[in-house]
Amino acid sequence: MKGNPVVWFEIYVEDMARARSFYEAVLDTNLTEMKSPGIEMWFFGHQGDQGYGSGGALVRMEGFAAGANSVLVYFNCEDCAIEEARVGKAGGRIQRGKTAIGEHGFISLVYDTEGNMIGLHSMK
Repeated sequence: MKGNPVVWFEIYVEDMARARSFYEAVLDTNLTEMKSPGIEMWFFGHQGDQGYGSGGALVRMEGFAAGANSVLVYFNCEDCAIEEARVGKAGGRIQRGKTAIGEHGFISLVYDTEGNMIGLHSMK
């Protein structure tokens, strides 16, 4: 297998406006609406054409609850402490502050406004 094996992720949410506001504030990005019948989706940009990164979206769909899932998505950061500092102001909470993981850099584990835990990863 060449390149990034992760091709897509979905983070299920109950309140799309609240969730979008959280991710856009913490990651300092803009999500783009993806039209799909019966499903509200806003996707994150990625650099798949450059061989890294994976696409993904916030999703609101009947029958799929937010939070308490077993999937943990890590977002790439220049310094995860910067994004971590935005979490509380954006309505989320910090589970584990910036922690060294040896030669693999640093992580922060945080909860979004919907109860989903996500990871922030950086090399510094």
